Amino acid sequence: MTKIVVDPVTRIEGHLRVEARVEDGFVQEAWCAGTQFRGMELILPGRDPRDAWLFAQRICGVCTTVHALASVRAVEDALQIEIPPNAQLLRELMAGIQFVQDHVVHFYHLHALDWADPAAALEADAGEAAQLAADLSDWPGNTTQQFQAVQDQLKALVASGQLSTFTNAYFGHPSYRLSPKVNLMLMSHYLEALRFQREIVKAHALLGGKNPHPQTYLVGGMAIPLDLSSDAALNAGKIAQLKTWFAQAKDFVRQVYYNDALALATFYKDWFNLGRSAGNYLCYGGFPDPDHAGELFPSGILLGGDLTGTQPTDQEKINEYVTRSWFSYDQGDLSGRHPSQGQTAPEYTGPQAQYEELPTDGKYSWNKAPRYDGLPMEVGPLARVLVAYAQGQPRVKALADGALQRLGVSLDELQSTMGRIVARALETVAIADALPQWLAQLEANMSRGDLSIHNNGKWSPTSWPAQAQGQGFHEAPRGGLGHWVRIENGKIAHYQCVVPTTWNASPRDHAGRPGPYETALVGTPIADPERPVEVLRTVHSFDPCMACAAHLVDARGRELTRVRVV
Repeated sequence: MTKIVVDPVTRIEGHLRVEARVEDGFVQEAWCAGTQFRGMELILPGRDPRDAWLFAQRICGVCTTVHALASVRAVEDALQIEIPPNAQLLRELMAGIQFVQDHVVHFYHLHALDWADPAAALEADAGEAAQLAADLSDWPGNTTQQFQAVQDQLKALVASGQLSTFTNAYFGHPSYRLSPKVNLMLMSHYLEALRFQREIVKAHALLGGKNPHPQTYLVGGMAIPLDLSSDAALNAGKIAQLKTWFAQAKDFVRQVYYNDALALATFYKDWFNLGRSAGNYLCYGGFPDPDHAGELFPSGILLGGDLTGTQPTDQEKINEYVTRSWFSYDQGDLSGRHPSQGQTAPEYTGPQAQYEELPTDGKYSWNKAPRYDGLPMEVGPLARVLVAYAQGQPRVKALADGALQRLGVSLDELQSTMGRIVARALETVAIADALPQWLAQLEANMSRGDLSIHNNGKWSPTSWPAQAQGQGFHEAPRGGLGHWVRIENGKIAHYQCVVPTTWNASPRDHAGRPGPYETALVGTPIADPERPVEVLRTVHSFDPCMACAAHLVDARGRELTRVRVV
């Protein structure tokens, strides 16, 4: 028996530790620990609920706008505030462009090196690589000259001994199987994706005032004035710029990212049979379908791997357990608490040194264990695509059927490590296609003279009830996100959030049921225990965001710093 430890899990916000027991070359059991404490719920009580989103989006420097959106929705739900259609469209545009940017970054910069070997690209023939890429699409960067320039750049990096972003790659690992020309194609697109994401995220700066942490959300709507002819508003010129960016996003996603994801899958088809979680999927729903009634990703529950039909979501069935987490509950740690009644009471009892093993027979993670009707649930792109497919969502079903036919795999095989990669690409195509249509709807409203962006009816606390409670949901890039707020006498009395990575990276619960990461790792083949790239493949396929799931506390309970907000 071999015990392997990956700590930190890199190419994410790396506060994640994975321990796995390996026998006969396969993972038999795994434990995943968030290694930092998430305490935003302790910061928000006592504050004005209209300001909650400004604090909540600081949960993470990557998933910024998603927490702002869930937060304003929670407060609006509590105060029964409806927002104007233009405000909803602006929110969809900001959320959608983040999806596109985030998923492209994940595939190339957070996940590609689990599958691609940059050193192998040095052996490629640039002309053959360019021909391969040209067979997949007519992307203008797929030229012999471009690929030769990238190969020369890689050679210079290797010769320098300073490998930059490739420093921790497992060069020559026996589990890599891409041909040199495919490696070169992916490395060229890796570098193009750096430039692409830098440009496309400018849409957030235009609509949100800045990126990260947009500044234009408001309880009741948005703070983006609309006027086609005003220099001080979202005008015709800025809409034209957004159209250009969205067209660029659609081209890159369809011609480069989508084809690269499917090309990768053809070389690793055995990974459609690895990395399956318990088969329970949760989607809160989101993003309007511009061509059909309803949402691109409708809400629903799938259980036990049965993809034939969904159940409606019921947020009242959500409970969080801390039996194996470094928290305590007033009523004891064997009972769960609904987030509306949740407690965040840290009680660290874990290792005092970095290299101590986790106490896996007791409490071993800063992540709580969310459960839906007692069951662990996977959230994220795979959950969204499977739920949408089961409900016959036209866009998603057509995209999925096309990819499945091209790859020669079944819908059931999407429940896997490689399936998450394919699902993420599929939903990126769907959203990139929808962005110009949402923008066209906004422009049409403005042309008709509808410039409303905010509902001022309940802005003043004098119009609020003495007590109010609400919840706000959003399908973030990494999965279903929920914020719960209770307001008393105009102030936040209670605040809890359950983020996607808390669902996916959860430890075992009161009944000993492992979380999705832990389940998905079982059965993973390990070619080299000293370089467990296979563990990274499955964990990274979920796109962890540990900063959302955990924030900092000193292991001995000492106060590190005190910040006064004036």
